[in-house]
Amino acid sequence: MKRVTFVASFVTILFLLAVLIVLPAAHADQNNQETTVTFSQPVQIPGRVLPAGTYVFVLPDEINDHFQVRVFNADHTMLIATLLTASAERYRPTENTVFGFAERGSSQPEAIVTWFYPGETSGHEFLYPKQMQQELASARVVTVVAGK
Repeated sequence: MKRVTFVASFVTILFLLAVLIVLPAAHADQNNQETTVTFSQPVQIPGRVLPAGTYVFVLPDEINDHFQVRVFNADHTMLIATLLTASAERYRPTENTVFGFAERGSSQPEAIVTWFYPGETSGHEFLYPKQMQQELASARVVTVVAGK
């Protein structure tokens, strides 16, 4: 009887250890907020225009560097930009990624101004050069909820 209790306790401990090891891996994307997004038209980011296509937005691994957003191509083989951001807040989280775009007329691409990871009320406001920031401040911001 003691042997059965010992084996059951041992199996339970192994199961708990396995859960503790797997749990951080399951939430790895939440820590770096990795998001893959496809734009159907060109979009402006600070310093450049991204052509229509698929991109990966991700935070650096170091939590102290989460004021940066890195933009990669679809397969993570090329770093396109490292962008500085400020904190942005919203009242309610959503289940999907949310981007805020400044509409700037038909002659210029929409500019990404904010990005919120699913389930978060804190997000990222992209920092543009001062002259462009003033232009974007007067533009109408459209919120786009991306599907999962």
